[in-house]
Amino acid sequence: MRPRTEGIVMRDKVVPIRSVLIFGGAGFIGSNWAHRLLKTTDAKVHIFDNLSRRGVHHNLKWLQKAAGSSDRLQVTIGDVRDGAMVERAVSKANEIYHFAAQVAVTSSVNDPRFDFDVNIGGTFNVLEAARKSGRKPFVLFTSTNKVYGNMGSQHLALGMRRYNCSAKDAVSEMQPLDFHSPYGCSKGAADQYVRDYGRIYDLPTVVFRMSCIAGPRQFGNEDQGWVAHFLYSALEQQPITIYGDGRQVRDVLAVEDLMRAFESVRSHSNKTAGQVYNVGGGIENCTSLLELIDEIKQLTGMRLDYEFDRVRPGDQPLYVTDFSKLRHHTGWSPQVRLREVLENIYGFWKQNRELFRPAAVATRLTIPELIHAPGAAS
Repeated sequence: MRPRTEGIVMRDKVVPIRSVLIFGGAGFIGSNWAHRLLKTTDAKVHIFDNLSRRGVHHNLKWLQKAAGSSDRLQVTIGDVRDGAMVERAVSKANEIYHFAAQVAVTSSVNDPRFDFDVNIGGTFNVLEAARKSGRKPFVLFTSTNKVYGNMGSQHLALGMRRYNCSAKDAVSEMQPLDFHSPYGCSKGAADQYVRDYGRIYDLPTVVFRMSCIAGPRQFGNEDQGWVAHFLYSALEQQPITIYGDGRQVRDVLAVEDLMRAFESVRSHSNKTAGQVYNVGGGIENCTSLLELIDEIKQLTGMRLDYEFDRVRPGDQPLYVTDFSKLRHHTGWSPQVRLREVLENIYGFWKQNRELFRPAAVATRLTIPELIHAPGAAS
């Protein structure tokens, strides 16, 4: 028996209240999505996060301020590996966004068991909880372009500061899966689980295989969030390591455009349910590592010092997203250009410089402080 849907009555029709659960909701993408929901919708937002990432405590304070005195924000401090906690969190949700993950290739190589448990086991827990809830919630899972492996068969034309590319080099969903690195395996297996649960159990699931996402509230490092990492390193006068020759090309998508993509697939769920989409900035928003360093110097006047090291496992010399399937199904396309992305991150850094000082990085709110803050709950 399916549980009764909570909602409000409008013209004799019950309109379900949006009950949105965000796994990894205190992180970069999750906090941006939660904030957008709190400011532009009437949805109730439930954040489930283990608070292990840099900057998450600051993000929670930002969200609690956005929620104000309302009861629309709930916070659960938990781990997706805990199936019982996940099941309790999912029980009342009619939308689930699963962003919680182990995100670093290097960490997956050093500790593949942890990578497996979080990315595959955690995703399985989310899907099982969604299936058992009986609500058939909308489920969106963020996967990665790393599921396509290192794409070693690509023909590369070497330019002065990049590998040359054009629209014909953009990667569609027809690209064969070729997991390379434990991280690629775990995220790839998880995205196939999400896809198959949609088919077998009639859950409205969507998978985003994402390229580089960048924007404010991103505390980047060399393993994840490289655009922000490059910019912050230049501003803080910290040297970086480039793995490879620096001519590697990536497309960059503004986090604001990703939020619009979330909205698009949900509002077009009659078409998008069960689908997998490549999501990124496309050919108009691609850059090489060396070109981005040049762009940062033009924007900030700061020179970024770097050294080279060998290519890491599974690294793609050239990856540009073909997002035409998503555009065809929903009308979505990127609107924010790469220079504006950099300007937005630069603005965030200037307004929050204290967060990047060593003492601030070590500062953490205690669990009781979070639980008893306005709008929060355990």
